[in-house]
This record gives sequence, C-alpha cells and structure tokens, in this order.
Amino acid sequence: MAYLIDGKKISQEIKDELKAEVAELARQGKTASLAVIQVGADPASSVYVRNKKNACAYIGIGSESYELPEETSEKELLALIAELNHKEEVRGILVQLPLPAHINEEKVILAIDPAKDVDGFHPQSAGALMIGSQGFLPCTPAGVIQLLKRSDIEIEGKNCVVLGRSNIVGKPMAMLMLRENATVTITHSRTKDLREVCCRADILIVAIYFTVFNQDIGAGINVNTIRTGTMPPYVIIDFQSVQGTLVGIQHLATPKSGTHQGKEIGRASCRERV
Repeated sequence: MAYLIDGKKISQEIKDELKAEVAELARQGKTASLAVIQVGADPASSVYVRNKKNACAYIGIGSESYELPEETSEKELLALIAELNHKEEVRGILVQLPLPAHINEEKVILAIDPAKDVDGFHPQSAGALMIGSQGFLPCTPAGVIQLLKRSDIEIEGKNCVVLGRSNIVGKPMAMLMLRENATVTITHSRTKDLREVCCRADILIVAIYFTVFNQDIGAGINVNTIRTGTMPPYVIIDFQSVQGTLVGIQHLATPKSGTHQGKEIGRASCRERV
C-alpha cells in the first residue's frame, strides 16, 4: 500500500519534543538564542528566515534576526559574525544562503565558530560527520533521516542511491545513510548507466535541482513522473521540481498518483553541484 510521509506532522512532533526539552532547561536556568543573518531580500530566503524565527518562538528559545541590505560588504558581514561568535547568549549562528555574488560564501562559512555552526557547513562540522564524531549536522539530510526513522522505514542493510553530490545535501546525506548502516552509492550528472543504478535502489534519495539535471534518472523516474506521482516502488525522497516549486517527501511501496507534501529546503543547496 502506497502512502505519503506526513512531513508536517513529523515536524510538529519534533518541535513539541524540543519545546519540552527547552522548558526543562529553562527551569535549570539555561537559555539559548539563535542568530539568523540574511543579506538581501531573496523572497525564498525571507520565507525560510521567517519560519526559523517562528520555530524558535514556538519551542521557547530566543532569536536574533539580522536582515542586511544587498549592498552589505563582505567585510561588514564578517565583522557581524565575529561579534556573534563572542556573544555568549548566542548559541547558534545561521547565515542564510545564497549570498550576493560579491560575498565569498566559503569565507563566511569559515568565519563562523564551529561550536555555533548550526547549519553544519563548517569544514570542522563536515569532518566530524565524515569520521562519525558528534557535531552539528546539515538540517536537510538530518531531516530526511528523521522522516525515514519516524515512518518506521528500515535503513540498515538497504541499498541506498543518493542522486546529487552537493556539499550541503548530497554528500552529507550519503554519510548519514552510511552511519545508519545502509549500503550507499552516490550518483550525479556524470554517472554512467544511471537508470540501471537507480533501479537497484531500495531507497532512492533525489537531491538535485531538475532544471539543471533534466533527464530520466531511471525506471521511469523523471520530471513528469515526480510531478504527477506516477513513480516506481522505491522509498523516494525528492526535493525539487522542474518549476522550482517545493515537492514532497514520500514513501512509495507501489506506484501512486497524487500531490506531494513535505519538508522545504532552499533551491541553491541542490543547485550547487549535480
């Protein structure tokens, strides 16, 4: 029987659990605040920043929002990050990507204190993920793991194919699936016999931007089938549609037509490298 994973329901469960944990910490006199920095007025980024502020308010932690103009210089942004690194009440720093073209994203990521790198993008965080040490995880791959586990979908021993190799989605997704004892194959736009590789998957995680990678990825899975829901019998986590709209996260035991609902991520994270 086919079914869609209810991403909103699982998200609410997690937020309710965090709300209880935060309340207990508050009773112990422990507080935390998240600093979110946005440079420019990208509409999608503004939605994500607003959602993060709302989530902070719901679970009971503080949030500091820095909405900077498009013309903000790299030097000014780095100075703000340095200030927040030393601000004791700020326990996490999140810089909304993408940044304007005149700002070097790598420099910005390196400037964030790894102890406050809640996005998990700093090389120290990435290294910890690679060797299995404790550290911050990129939210989208970590969210996928939660969706699978909380939907009672077994990961251990399964053949997992990750389509996409970006630093913030594809690669960490593969590492997290490996941590859960899946047998993982990473594929991308240069993979030979992609259809055949995808057909072997028990769990197929599509972490790409389809306007960049517009081809049949195997077993009839392509832009049209993802949009209509007529897909083959895999567990499929899909992030982006050809029109750039947000698609769903679903588990398919048998092909099913229908709409998609699920977890949102930013376009740039999947467009980075396929």
